[in-house]
Amino acid sequence: MKPLRIVFMGTPDFAVPVLNALINGPDRVIGVVCQPDRKRGRGKKLMPPPTKVIAQAAGIPVLQPTNIRTDDFLEEVGALGPDVIVVAAYGKILPGKLLNLPSMGTINVHGSLLPKYRGAAPIQWALINGERETGITIMQMDEGMDTGDILLQAPLAITDSDTAGTLFAKMAELGGTTLLKALTLLKENALVPVKQDDSLACEAPMLTKKQGHIDWNKPAGELHCLIRGLDPWPSAYGFHGGKRFRFFCPEVVHHGGPETPGTICRADKHGLQVATGRDALLLHEIQPEGKKRMDVAAWLCGGALAVGDRFT
Repeated sequence: MKPLRIVFMGTPDFAVPVLNALINGPDRVIGVVCQPDRKRGRGKKLMPPPTKVIAQAAGIPVLQPTNIRTDDFLEEVGALGPDVIVVAAYGKILPGKLLNLPSMGTINVHGSLLPKYRGAAPIQWALINGERETGITIMQMDEGMDTGDILLQAPLAITDSDTAGTLFAKMAELGGTTLLKALTLLKENALVPVKQDDSLACEAPMLTKKQGHIDWNKPAGELHCLIRGLDPWPSAYGFHGGKRFRFFCPEVVHHGGPETPGTICRADKHGLQVATGRDALLLHEIQPEGKKRMDVAAWLCGGALAVGDRFT
């Protein structure tokens, strides 16, 4: 079977396992398109996207357009002669002319079981909303926001200990293996496009830092999902003494005490137990303002939090 000529479009860490799967697979990656280098860190050093690093190591040409809607960019991609374009977290809406350029169209690796969680943050919102299952969708792209026909799906269970960080890693690996299966079926003309049921759709918009401010009046179970869904970014937080504290590794514990939500009702080597609107959260990791993330036990050795203190 003749190898496909693939142009890959992807930028962040999520796209790396997908790109690696393509590079190590039976088809040929003839070009990688990613966002321009960005300044990062305290020194504002210009850094390449992770996919660029992988592509250059493999000797694959890299394109980093500032505008993907120009005729010049379209001509550059067309000159590569792709059979298919594969997209995984590229970061911008693709124009119709680009989507329809390859003979086999453009397919996307999306981090949810569409039509649920269309948008920029499907993995995080699945956790925040307490879903027990998510998965990868390989989709034929159109000009809508994740509205194209479904080509192949692979489910993945969400555990109580999963965070956005751990789930990202699992989903990225699953994305790579599911994509290879889809490409094999594509070459065999064995993929049957299935239209999405728009009535079942929900959105997964980009997250903001403000969403991490904890309302302690909510039930512990709901906050447990929120903290995990915002870990590692933007993270969930509260304030005490004018200082911001970020919280990680939550555990729901039964608690029927009289404390006002947000009040610390236990602080020891096992963690920081905080009263909520129903039950309590036992927080195992904390990041005080201006410090690194650490075990609560380590913070309590020199920290200033005690039973009776309250987070606002």
